[in-house]
Amino acid sequence: MNPSTTLSTMQRRIVWGVRILLALAFTAAGAAKLAGAPDMVQLFDAVGFGQWFRYATGAIEVLGAVLLIIPSKGFYGAALLTATMIGGMATHLFLIGGNPVPAIVLALLSAFVAWRLQPVRLFAPAH
Repeated sequence: MNPSTTLSTMQRRIVWGVRILLALAFTAAGAAKLAGAPDMVQLFDAVGFGQWFRYATGAIEVLGAVLLIIPSKGFYGAALLTATMIGGMATHLFLIGGNPVPAIVLALLSAFVAWRLQPVRLFAPAH
């Protein structure tokens, strides 16, 4: 079942709006990590896995953002970013402290997009 055939025009616009918002947010966050913004370097020092993890996280965020805006790959980008933000939430809650709310919001929005774009409806009503 093609997701575009099951969503109304308004629903498609909402999903696209969230996809664009997420793509912008994750492109900015990933670029800051890849560029070595001082606050990102400090944050990843606190995480304790080394700066390679900052580069990996930044690359994953940028890749996820690109996948979000490719119509046939949006589900995969949203799923990748959901997993990344679950890791971000866990990092804030268990390793470094700080406010996990931004990661929670981004995880929820990414999960919403993944749910709306899933290639096969896992929870489709029985016919």
